[in-house]
Amino acid sequence: MNRLKGIAMVIGGAMLWGATGPLIEWTLAFYKLSVPFLLTIRMSTAGILLLVFLKIKKVHLTGIFRDRIWVRQLVIFSILGMLGCQYAFVTAIHVSNAVVATLLQFLAPVYIILFVSLGRRKWPPSYQLVGVIGTLAGLFLLLTNGQPDKLAISGIALVWGLLLGAAFAFYTIYPARLMQEWGVLLVVAWSMLIGGVFVGLANPIFLSAEWPKIMSFHAILSIVGIVVIGTLAFVLFLSSMRFIAAVETSILSAFEPLTAMILSVFWFGEFLAPVQLFGAFAMLVFVTWLSLAGKEKLEEEKA
Repeated sequence: MNRLKGIAMVIGGAMLWGATGPLIEWTLAFYKLSVPFLLTIRMSTAGILLLVFLKIKKVHLTGIFRDRIWVRQLVIFSILGMLGCQYAFVTAIHVSNAVVATLLQFLAPVYIILFVSLGRRKWPPSYQLVGVIGTLAGLFLLLTNGQPDKLAISGIALVWGLLLGAAFAFYTIYPARLMQEWGVLLVVAWSMLIGGVFVGLANPIFLSAEWPKIMSFHAILSIVGIVVIGTLAFVLFLSSMRFIAAVETSILSAFEPLTAMILSVFWFGEFLAPVQLFGAFAMLVFVTWLSLAGKEKLEEEKA
């Protein structure tokens, strides 16, 4: 029963997170909002909501700030990890579309493998090489539509997509000790709030001329939707890890880009060409392969 609960939670979280992409794409385009303005509202509000949720659960919120070591790690993760990931994701959506941005974030395992291999100064194992080559081949088809002489997306979209993969890899690797010590939700809550405040100070939100653009019922509703749906997705996705293995979570997270694709078709009439669809499918298959093969390798080493 708990396993079914975990599966339902991760699928729900992935689908909700996938739904935020098209909603962000539409909100930025329709209301002509800047990325920093939307991110300041989204991250700050989400951080506060998560902290309120944790307070209701009677979690001690400020203990993490008693030791400089944890404070330093939290600030680094908040700015380079959480904000870096969110900023790259929303900007990638802004300069391309939700589907491409969502798929490019799945490059994170490739960055992680390359980073670890460079640190150890040795080639990755064969199963990882297969996964990396397959993922990059799928990316090539997605970005070129099978025509090597031209990109199906702009150069700036490609840059932000590659930065998104790198930021997501850092987001995955860096906070391991921090989250183990203080819990996932508490770290995510504070990093959301700190990241939101940081981008708000860098681009003073209270002096922004964009406030009148969101002074309508539908604009407020769309922003509330982005904040609430995104925050609920985080809670469901992270909470699911109590009931199912990380490998299953990784595999079921494929519902995220699938949701973004389906919504983009119905909402914007955006279709990927058959070659691009094949490339997207290949990326998901080989990222899943990395998770499954990695689990089998780990079990062999333990045995």
